[in-house]
This record gives sequence, C-alpha cells and structure tokens, in this order.
Amino acid sequence: MKYKNITHEFVDKIPDSLEDGKIYISMPFATALHKCFCGCGNEVVTPISPTDWSITYDGEAVSLDPSIGNWGFPCMSHYWIRNNEVHPAYRWSQERIKVARDTEELEKKEYFDSKNSVDEAKEKPFFDKLTKWFRL
Repeated sequence: MKYKNITHEFVDKIPDSLEDGKIYISMPFATALHKCFCGCGNEVVTPISPTDWSITYDGEAVSLDPSIGNWGFPCMSHYWIRNNEVHPAYRWSQERIKVARDTEELEKKEYFDSKNSVDEAKEKPFFDKLTKWFRL
C-alpha cells in the first residue's frame, strides 16, 4: 500500500480533482471518495447507506466499514480505513469476489423488501381510518 496515514475532508460537493492520500466525505451526497490508496490513481467511490458503507467520525479521524475491495481495477487492492490509517487486507480470488457480490445483492434485496413491507404496513392503518371516516 502506498499510503498508510491519510487525511480526510468533509465537503458539501464532490471536488473536481482528488488529492492523493485524502478521503473526501460528502454528507449531502452520502458518499466518501478517494484515489485508490495503493497509488494506482483510480477513483474509489463508496456510497454511505445501510446496504453499502458506514462511516465513523470520532472528532479526529474517520473509519469506513466494511473493507474496500477494488475488484474492478487492475490493482485489485483490498484495504480497511481505520482512524485515518490504511490497513492492507488479503487479496481475494475471483470465486470469493463472486460469492461476496452475490451475497451483497441478496442482502440488499432483503433489506429493501423488508423496508417496503414496513412501509405498506404503515399505510394500511391510515387507509383503514380513511375508509371508516368516509363510511360515517
């Protein structure tokens, strides 16, 4: 890994160019991005959401979870960002990458299916009340 210690910057909008060794966090866009910390220069975008990455800020440093696997880049780098430090992780095989992608797709589907079920359940009581009101 070319970068061990990194800096962070909270931004309102995504910058036109990214500085090496820095992670940019845009809360309005729920996104963190940086140039790959292996040094290849590819731009890494990590959406912040319940089904993607989460970010922790302790007042001094940032951490992202889960790890970042740049499987679509020639470098195929894999690392963790913990307290403004980059920690290399082991390289994954193509089989392991496929299993992870399939699992993530299933977890996202289950998450959004459960959110839709909750939303539908919330709407039904209101609809029932409205129907009763019109019957009066």
